[in-house]
Amino acid sequence: MSAVVTTVTGAVQPEQLGGTLMHEHVFVQYGGPSAEYCEPGALFDEIIASCAACIERIRHWGVQALVDPTTVDLGRNIPLLRALSTHTGFPIVCATGIYSTDVYRRLRDQRGGPAAIADLFVQELTGGIEASGVRAGIIKVVTGAPQITRDERELLEVAASAACATGAPIITHTEGVLGDEQQRILVNAGVDPRRIIIGHSCLSRNFDYHRRILEGGSYLAFDRFGMPGMPDEVRAETLQTLISAGYGSRLVVSHDSVWHWVNGPVMGVGPYRYWKPTNFFERVVPLLRYGGVAEEDITALLVDNPRRFFSGGRTRRPAAGRGDSPDPAPH
Repeated sequence: MSAVVTTVTGAVQPEQLGGTLMHEHVFVQYGGPSAEYCEPGALFDEIIASCAACIERIRHWGVQALVDPTTVDLGRNIPLLRALSTHTGFPIVCATGIYSTDVYRRLRDQRGGPAAIADLFVQELTGGIEASGVRAGIIKVVTGAPQITRDERELLEVAASAACATGAPIITHTEGVLGDEQQRILVNAGVDPRRIIIGHSCLSRNFDYHRRILEGGSYLAFDRFGMPGMPDEVRAETLQTLISAGYGSRLVVSHDSVWHWVNGPVMGVGPYRYWKPTNFFERVVPLLRYGGVAEEDITALLVDNPRRFFSGGRTRRPAAGRGDSPDPAPH
């Protein structure tokens, strides 16, 4: 498969991407989406208008695309995503994959085994999602803690099978741990480590944990800026440490914000006041600049690294001592 970015309105070349947020959710509804959120009407139009306003706010900061890794069991809403992208002219990458192992077990048993789920992912990546004609552009996988369960491991291997068959990239959910184990399972199953983003890595401050994943060739997502639970100052300091150590070419950023969450919290309000898709620009970039991070390193987080990730291109890593050297061959 050629290196293109598959969006809900068609394919674009990686070099066409401008600033890209790598993990935001336009719409979430557990178990959904239900019909009233998928069909034209007053409610649908209201959500489109609200989400279009979010897009205009991030465009102000130079963002020109986003990845929405919402899985089917979290309410992946293809009609809404396509209408929003068409209305705004803003590229959105949607995902195939499964969040809940309960849902995975049910679908696996209904369809006849893990291979059938891999076939489903391949169909959504290459042929389209149900009858929509919209193709997914990335695979989402999830593990919890304190260990990867048997079903989670199986689902990782299913995702790896689909990735190897299609060339699609993979983005993961972690609890700030086990990202190195996710990487090991996926790579052992044949996935190029450069095609893997280990998500929610900003939940950890463990430099050695981060370094193991980065030295393995994958990307880290610092993708929960503004979310309650850890001050952005801590996330920014950890990010700055990795940039200073020479790993800036393998880091991407986002917020994991939810623009419309049915029966969920409202971003930008109360304890979620900083949890919004402009927070990185409004609060975190000034922290990074104050800490001495160069403008080209900030640009890399938003522009260069997403482009390289989607193209499958080589990254650079620190040589022994100081400076950068090319990656070893994929393993």
